Amino acid sequence: MSSRDFAGLATGIGSWPGTDIAEAAAIVVGEFTDLAHLVELPARGLGADMIGRTGAIMVDFELDVRTSGYRVVPRPMLAGRRATDFLTEDLDVLEEIWEVSGLRGSGRTIKVQAAGPFTMAAQVELRHGHRALTDRGALRHIAESLGEGVRLHCAEVTRRLGAEVVVQLDEPSLAAVLAGSLSGITGLDSVRAVPEPDVLELLDLVIETIDLPVAVHCCDGGAPVDLLRRSRVAAVSVDATALRRTDFDGIGELLQGGKTLMLGLIPSEAPVPTPHWRELAQPGVTLIDRLGFDRSVLAAQISVTPVCGLAGSTPEWARSAVGLARDIADAFADAPDSL
Repeated sequence: MSSRDFAGLATGIGSWPGTDIAEAAAIVVGEFTDLAHLVELPARGLGADMIGRTGAIMVDFELDVRTSGYRVVPRPMLAGRRATDFLTEDLDVLEEIWEVSGLRGSGRTIKVQAAGPFTMAAQVELRHGHRALTDRGALRHIAESLGEGVRLHCAEVTRRLGAEVVVQLDEPSLAAVLAGSLSGITGLDSVRAVPEPDVLELLDLVIETIDLPVAVHCCDGGAPVDLLRRSRVAAVSVDATALRRTDFDGIGELLQGGKTLMLGLIPSEAPVPTPHWRELAQPGVTLIDRLGFDRSVLAAQISVTPVCGLAGSTPEWARSAVGLARDIADAFADAPDSL
């Protein structure tokens, strides 16, 4: 698995505004020419969100919805069927666009996304309402089911598109899982933290099962960069504006180890006034300078993304965000010393 599959390019995180999958997929495939992704449209409702979609990808794992959120159930229910239908529709649309665009056999790579095992275990409930994270057996089952499900999902995408596939695992809950700061069933007690060695073991189990290049995306502050550096991930995706000084050593070692850093430099919602791409690029340039690396690292090991998914933005800003990400990635590749 190579970090080069993620390096030196512009790509999206996954979600997009609106409910028109044909329009969204056409934009993403057409504009993210280095690394397009399977689009997610959470605005379509139940089953189209990150947790519902991941449940549809996993094997031997069924979800239904309660007032408190998703819950593991023993048999397929409406929520799971909706999620599966959305996923099938999205793959059908992507396959058609890929064919019409003449991309089969072109050598282009596609990225698929799924919630990571710890975010899934943190966000879904067992039958009595406890987070799945509270049951270590359930956590391991989620990891095993996710790894196998993503492996099969990627094989289907490869078969449909004739393209190489890379994977992004979204882990917005990972920092809270490590800190033990998630609330329990009553809201007054916390869920016990998962020790770092256990996190590493299960994360690596998922990555080994997928057997493709994997990036882990943590959009919230507190991304455990040093832990992810020690895992089998090929790339780590973070919000550049949320990095702390305490993250710098881990980022430096990650880059020294040859892995890719995917920097979220583009706001996920439209700022006022609209910034120039040079302004948005500056946190990435400053980070590399502060770490003491040559700016050639910007081309070799840095990729540019929005800070998080674009589902909450306007269609106009989503399109602008794509262009800004490409402009910054091009500048990192062509003229990093001029920034």
